[in-house]
Amino acid sequence: MFILPSLFTAGGIGAGYFAITQTLDSLTAVGNDGGASHLDWAAKAICFAIPFDALDGRIARMTNTTSDFGKELDSLADAITFGVAPCLLAWVWGFHSLPEAMNPQLRQTMLQIGSFVCFLYLLCGVSRLARFNISHDPQPRNPGRMDRKYFVGMPIPAGAGVVASVIHCELGAPIDQLRWSAVWIALIAFTSFLMVSSWRFWSAKELNVSEKQPVRGVLLIVVLLLVVVWESQYALIAIALAYLVSGVVARLAYSWGRRLG
Repeated sequence: MFILPSLFTAGGIGAGYFAITQTLDSLTAVGNDGGASHLDWAAKAICFAIPFDALDGRIARMTNTTSDFGKELDSLADAITFGVAPCLLAWVWGFHSLPEAMNPQLRQTMLQIGSFVCFLYLLCGVSRLARFNISHDPQPRNPGRMDRKYFVGMPIPAGAGVVASVIHCELGAPIDQLRWSAVWIALIAFTSFLMVSSWRFWSAKELNVSEKQPVRGVLLIVVLLLVVVWESQYALIAIALAYLVSGVVARLAYSWGRRLG
């Protein structure tokens, strides 16, 4: 039973490793899609790893098999699958395919800025993991309902989900226009900020499938799975961006409430 949660963690590591290899394969791919299929597979692998990350800790708690080894393994797995893999994927997809015919100096500058912003994502992601590991019952700067628990800052799997879902929505076709690379930089930078912010994000911990009648939680999970399977291209990006926006809306609502109060 102690091995069971670690198997899910290992599955997440495997998905991250697959995403990295697919991203590297896209750089040398030949054919009509220019490596887009490899980038799409990398994005889907990262999205596929998110449920594994959600399940390993919950299974460990349900089976009473939590351990320090499992916690450390989970943290290292997240750094690889939701830190390194999305960082590399974001850079290759967003900047590597900018046309050689454009201004060489401008292209080089954009590649350097993109490389720095992607590194910033990785740095903020692992910082978010470190803060989570040492925090005990952290409270967000904009507290919500007292009967709910919240994440302080966007979790790194959600940040990776934003990166991967956008790429999967485009079926891996890389950016080849300067203006869209600039938009990509802004999205990566904002996602990085949200991970190290102290804003509240929904944790879903009130969904308890171990209850005697867990109808609400089970129905929600089933509906989400069906929608994702049928329309993954649009469902994943809708879920990822909705979660991102939820944290921003919660922060703005709290600020407005304090001003009105």
